[in-house]
Amino acid sequence: MDIERKQSELIDHFVKQAAGEDASASNLAALILEATAHPSLFAFSEILSVPNLAKLKGTQYSSSLDVLRLFSYGTWSDYKRNVGCLPTLLPDQIRKLKQLTVLTLAETEKVLPYDQLMEELDVSNVRELEDFLINECMYAGIARGKLDQLRRCFEVQFAAGRDLRPEQLDNMIHTLSSWLGTSDSLLHLIQEKIKWADTMSEANKIHKKEIMDKVEEVKKSLKQADFDLRGHEEIFSEPGGMMDYEEDRVRPKRRRHPVP
Repeated sequence: MDIERKQSELIDHFVKQAAGEDASASNLAALILEATAHPSLFAFSEILSVPNLAKLKGTQYSSSLDVLRLFSYGTWSDYKRNVGCLPTLLPDQIRKLKQLTVLTLAETEKVLPYDQLMEELDVSNVRELEDFLINECMYAGIARGKLDQLRRCFEVQFAAGRDLRPEQLDNMIHTLSSWLGTSDSLLHLIQEKIKWADTMSEANKIHKKEIMDKVEEVKKSLKQADFDLRGHEEIFSEPGGMMDYEEDRVRPKRRRHPVP
């Protein structure tokens, strides 16, 4: 099963659980813990948008809502900056948040220096970093790339996308609108080219027909000329015909001597 389909099924499962009418605050907090620790789930904004989660506000479980926001849009560095306001994360949650951190870094840069990654992920040495990138990112199917030990960097070839932050929506809409405008212009240009090609093709057909008609006319003229020439040759070659007459006309006449 591909990662996109697996993601979709998991999101649907947790959304339905969160939207249940009998979901209490404690149940919702447990559901958030399960979702953020799940090894195959990397998108959380749809769960975050379930109206039932408003039940968590003002309760002892309100921090679970903050955790869900963190996993939707944040990074490991964000957690460290707000660790006093958030519950302690489980090992599976820590691993998940670090995976999401790599995806966030890969959104803007396709060559990630080892030093930057080690700082962002709290990793102490290159061996530990490379093991994490191989086992927790590439084998997990959320990223692909090349580990360049000589240049000390991770060259990203693919990285799964994260949830869009609310403030990113306007920019995304603008980008998509620009792309749509460019696509419309390109489509119009292609249609004009097709129309021009059709016009040229029709013109070529007409021109070809005109040439063929002229060729046929020339052939008919040549046939007629050949026919006329053969007719003249037959006249001149007949015995006693014009050629004989001409020859006779120019032949010297013998003088007749009177008979003695």
